[in-house]
Amino acid sequence: MYMVYVVEDSSAIRDAIISNLESCGQIEVIGVADSAGDAWNDTRLPSAHAIIVDLALRHSNGFDLLQKLNAAPQFANVVKIVLTNYTTKMFRQRALALGASHFFDKSFDFEQVAELLENLARRHNAHTGGLLGSPEAT
Repeated sequence: MYMVYVVEDSSAIRDAIISNLESCGQIEVIGVADSAGDAWNDTRLPSAHAIIVDLALRHSNGFDLLQKLNAAPQFANVVKIVLTNYTTKMFRQRALALGASHFFDKSFDFEQVAELLENLARRHNAHTGGLLGSPEAT
């Protein structure tokens, strides 16, 4: 199973992301947070294969979390996806410089995030045999 962690402060958007991702049957959303601090302190975060981060969060911003993830060796191979309404060139460049793997506009690219993660999940699950808890799956 491909494990995804979602950092988004809007419960409606969070629910839509979870519904889209889990409907493919190969992705499990292992945790959610509405702030960078809550995500960083969540013991489930290091288990994620991918992390979806909004830039505008409760009491913080996604840049704070990206910076921490980028500096922590245990997150070097984690796919970091920014999904935001703040899509100017400056925001995109900063997010990518802080280690984001992908940058998507919530208004126009929502479905592309699910497609990307489904493709990553298929490759991951084919490589690991889809065994949850196997050493290769971590």
